[in-house]
Order: sequence, then structure tokens, then C-alpha cells
Amino acid sequence: MSTPWFAKRPVSAVRPGDHAWLAYSGTEERDRVIGPFLREGLLTEEKVVYVTDVPAERLPGLGGADGIDVAECVRSGSLRVISRRDACLDRGGAFAPAMMLDTIGREVGGAFDEGFRAVRLTTDYSWLFHKPEPAGLGPMLGCEHEVDDAVAPSTMAMAICQLDRRACPPEQLLALRDTHEVLVEVNPEFDDGILKIVRTFDPAGLRIEGELDAARHTVVAENLAQLVAQRGSVHLDLSRLGFIDLGGLNLLARHATRLPADRALVLDHLRPNVEGVIEAVGWNRLPGLTRGARQGAPETEDFA
Repeated sequence: MSTPWFAKRPVSAVRPGDHAWLAYSGTEERDRVIGPFLREGLLTEEKVVYVTDVPAERLPGLGGADGIDVAECVRSGSLRVISRRDACLDRGGAFAPAMMLDTIGREVGGAFDEGFRAVRLTTDYSWLFHKPEPAGLGPMLGCEHEVDDAVAPSTMAMAICQLDRRACPPEQLLALRDTHEVLVEVNPEFDDGILKIVRTFDPAGLRIEGELDAARHTVVAENLAQLVAQRGSVHLDLSRLGFIDLGGLNLLARHATRLPADRALVLDHLRPNVEGVIEAVGWNRLPGLTRGARQGAPETEDFA
């Protein structure tokens, strides 16, 4: 069986033709992806379609958003909030994929004549897996294949399909992910082309990519300080970190030693060269600095 190919994009890089997938671990992660997706569409005069039973004023990122009058967006048609009953439920209240496809086709098909240059679509499918009578994997898989056929060739439509990763078993989550070629994530906290910092949510922490040198210590320290102030251990995914100088390692060590005894700064997916430097300078023996998941081994262990 061939390995699926995915493009991973920050939400601001989603473009027409993208049928994107967001498996979120909590409301913070969901809102930090969907909020910008909605705001950017409305601020650039695109049509935004959200299939949900949540009122427009309570959608992620729109409450108090600068430059966005939610009521006016609804009146003008630039924001279309369509209930699940109207979008995709049959007369008996069951999920009807054909109705969802008709809804998408109608909203995308009329957008150009309405004066919009693009259409952003999103919905959360988590409810399909809720009891007492979950629709489950089959209907959603069929729907997603059809949505991909409708969105992928489009020069106007882009879609983000949402699912709470806790709603279904991992194997079903993977099967649904594989119906998408784009995986969407939060926008970076920082990205100057040399160093990128991205929030992670499961586990909570940061993914640090590229090169961490003296010119970028301050921005890493600022992002770490925000997380250290929260509860729980802080995970750093260093799988894409190609270089870190001694000052950067010292920065990580300082934050680790400031943590309470029951918390740790967990370094996940260390590259051998970075791990070798840590062990050579002896910081592996500092309290609070912990080696975390390795490739294929998610369990956490101390350096010592």
C-alpha cells in the first residue's frame, strides 16, 4: 500500500482547490485555525460558508474581531451560516451526504455571480460520531471523497473539514485524514525564513524548526515564557531543528530549572547532533530538562 502524500500548510496559506483536514485536540487549537480562516475570508471580501448550529456571532475568531461587522456580513451574504438541518440532514434527521454536496455546489456555484472571488467552506463533523445513534465512518468517508472531487479542481473553493480527534478511534481518524491532501495547522508564532516557531496542542508546547542562533534567542524565550506560565509540562518538538547554538541550549536549560518540581521541559524527537551537544555539556543532568518522544517511541524518559 502506498504512503499517502500530504501538504501541511498554516491556515493563512490555504488556497482555492485545497480540501483541507483539521483534526483538533481541543477548542483552543480549533479556534486558532478556524478563526483566522473565517476572518481572512471576510476581510478580503470572499464568501464564507459555515455549516453549523452555532450562531454567527459565536463563531471562532469573529467576536470582537477588528474590522468585521458580523451582522452586516450575514446581511450581505458574505457570511453564510447554514444549520445542519438545512445543509445535510434528511427528514428523519439522519446525515445525508448528497444534501451536503448539493449545499456546497449551490454556495460555490452562485459565488461568482454574487461578486465573490473565492469561497471558504468549513464544518465540524464531530457530531456524526456522537451517541446515541452515531452515523460513523462510512457516510462521512463517502461524503469526503465527493467533497474532494468538488473542491480540488476548483479555482474558487477552499474547504476545511474539522473533527475532534477524540470523537473516533485512531484508525478511523487516519482513514478520514487520508481523504484529504492538505493538512492545515495554526499560523506560526514566528517565521523569518530561518527559524519557525509553531504552537502545538497535543502535547502542549512548541515546534521549533530551522536554526536557533543568537539573533533569535529573544523570540524563543518570549514564546517559552508564555507556555511556562501555564500548567503542565512544556513539550518542544525539535524534529526539524537543524542547528542550535550553546546560547540556545542555555536558554532551554534556564527555563527548565525555573519550572516547579512536578513539571518538565520535554525535548521531543531530538536529532542526534542536538542530543549529543546536550549530553556533552552536561545539561542532561539538570532538573526539569527531560528527553521525550523519539521516532516511534512516544513514551517520555529522563536524559539520565
